[in-house]
Amino acid sequence: MTQFLKTTQVGIDGARTLPRRYYVAPEIFAEESDRIFTRRWLCVGREDRIAAPGDYILQQVGNESIILLRDQGGTARAYYNVCRHRGTRLCEEHTGRFSETIQCPYHAWTYALDGRLIGAPSASEIEGFSKADYPLHSVAVESWEGFLFINLAEDPEPFALAYESLIGRFERFNLPNLTVARTIEYDVKANWKLLFQNYSECYHCGPVHPPLAKLTPPTSGENDLVSGPVTGGFMVINQGHQSLTMSGRSCGVMVGDLPDEDLNRVYYYAIFPNMLLSLHPDYVMFHTLWPEAPGRTRIFCSWLFHPDTLNNPAHNPEDGIEFWDMTNRQDWHICEQSQLGVQSRAYQPGPYSKRESLSVQFDREVLKALGHGRPV
Repeated sequence: MTQFLKTTQVGIDGARTLPRRYYVAPEIFAEESDRIFTRRWLCVGREDRIAAPGDYILQQVGNESIILLRDQGGTARAYYNVCRHRGTRLCEEHTGRFSETIQCPYHAWTYALDGRLIGAPSASEIEGFSKADYPLHSVAVESWEGFLFINLAEDPEPFALAYESLIGRFERFNLPNLTVARTIEYDVKANWKLLFQNYSECYHCGPVHPPLAKLTPPTSGENDLVSGPVTGGFMVINQGHQSLTMSGRSCGVMVGDLPDEDLNRVYYYAIFPNMLLSLHPDYVMFHTLWPEAPGRTRIFCSWLFHPDTLNNPAHNPEDGIEFWDMTNRQDWHICEQSQLGVQSRAYQPGPYSKRESLSVQFDREVLKALGHGRPV
C-alpha cells in the first residue's frame, strides 16, 4: 500500500496497465514460472520453521517440490524432492523431522542430510556404480534478517547482489529476533501480479479500505525505493493513533530500537517476485505469494512481534492481526473482481495515474524478467 513519492517521482511516461494475456494466458504463466519463479530468490518464510537439526518443510514452487531442512551441523539446505534412483518423491508430509537420514519409500535409497547418497541396496551389482555420483539435487539457500530464501536456478545471482538495497536497511527493526505470532493462509482467485500491483499503491485505499484510510492518510508519506526488484517507502500514521490496529492503539512493545520518526510511520516494500514486507512500530507483517494458475494465488501472511509482547498478557497482538486480516480480505476481494474484469473481451489496458508509479515499476520488472519489450 505504498504511496507515491512526493519529492522524487519515478517517471511513468504514459504507462498503461498490462494487456489481458498477462493475466489469463497459460503460456504467459508458464513463462513466468520458468523465467521468474525458477530463477529469482523466493522467500519461504522464517528460519525458525527449520529450527533444529533434522527439521524440514516442503515448499511447492510451481510443479517442483523442494525439501528445506536443517542438517546435523545446523546449516540450512534445500533439495529437490526427487530420489536419484527412479525419481520418486522422498517426502509426502509437509513438515516434520528427519532422524539423521532421508530414505526413499520406494527402494530405500538413503541420503545423509547434507545430500550424500549413503545407502543403495544392491547397487553394488551395477557396473561402475559409485554413491558419490548420486547426491540429491541441491537448491541454493540464503538467509536474510531471519528469513529464508531459495533459488532454483543452476547458477543464481548472489542474494546480496540481487537485493543489494535490502542489505542493512532494516537493522533497526530487529527482524532476526522477532517471533511469529500467527500465520493465515489465503486462497485468492486472482493473478499474482494484480496482488503486487494492488500492494504497491494506495490510490485504492479510500474506497476499498475506509478503516485504513482513517488511521493513515492515503496521500501521505514518501517512497525511497522506486526502481529495481525492491520498491516501497512509508506512510504516516495520523495523530491520535499509535499503530494500524482495530483500536488504533499500539498492540505491543516496539520491535526494535526505532528513532522517533519511525514511531508514526508504517513502511511497505514489495520484494520481487513473491514477498511483501510491512513494518510497523509494534509489529512486522509479511506475505509470501505462490502462483498456482493464471487466476489463482496462494498467500501466506504472518505477523511478527517482539518476544516481550508475546510474553506479556497486557499486550494484545490480535488487535493488529485482526486489522490486517480484515484489510487483506478487502484487498483479495477487489483483486478477484479485477481478475474477473481483465478476463473480459472488453478489457483494454488503462492509463496509470501518478499515484500508481510503483505498480508501473513492478510491471517493468515483470517484463524485464520475461525478456518482453513494452507491450502494445
